[in-house]
Amino acid sequence: MLRPLVLSISLLLSGSLSAASQSTDLIAGVFEPARLAPDFSLRGSDGAELKLSHYRGKVVLLAFGYTSCTEVCPITLAVLAAARKKLGPSADGMQVVYVTVDPKRDTVERMRTYMSAFDPSFVGGTGTATELAAVRTNYGISVSKEMPFPGGYALSHSSYIYLVDRHGALRALMPYGHSADDFAHDVRILLNQ
Repeated sequence: MLRPLVLSISLLLSGSLSAASQSTDLIAGVFEPARLAPDFSLRGSDGAELKLSHYRGKVVLLAFGYTSCTEVCPITLAVLAAARKKLGPSADGMQVVYVTVDPKRDTVERMRTYMSAFDPSFVGGTGTATELAAVRTNYGISVSKEMPFPGGYALSHSSYIYLVDRHGALRALMPYGHSADDFAHDVRILLNQ
């Protein structure tokens, strides 16, 4: 009588621990139903045409920002670089694509230098004001008017990251402030699907 009870408790506990250690729930807000991520064609910081569809087979973390940003943008990219390191050998299955909201200053060369400071695999995208406005519209990214200060200006913009699965579908949206562990967790899940 005692043996079946101990066996039942043991199975229950091992099932609970297994479920907890292998959570399949994304931390980011999930798109239900998932839909195809809008593609675009921009100039990539790697010198090639940047199209989201070129990264099918990888999990893409798509973010928007600009190289002159002093707060949110560098923190976001540092967190994504740390998440990539946490993935270890699986990191090759993740691609960060960072689209500028500042076409006046963010040239291909400037984007290349900026992106490589965080991780050499990261790719930045730039283009004309019209091209970039179309991409922002497709992704619901807002940018407020320029706030001038001596020697330059700052922009206020949406600061969340889209998670696009290996098939090109928008799967989730992670707001600013999440940890590298959170991103690594969600990327692992999407890599295994």
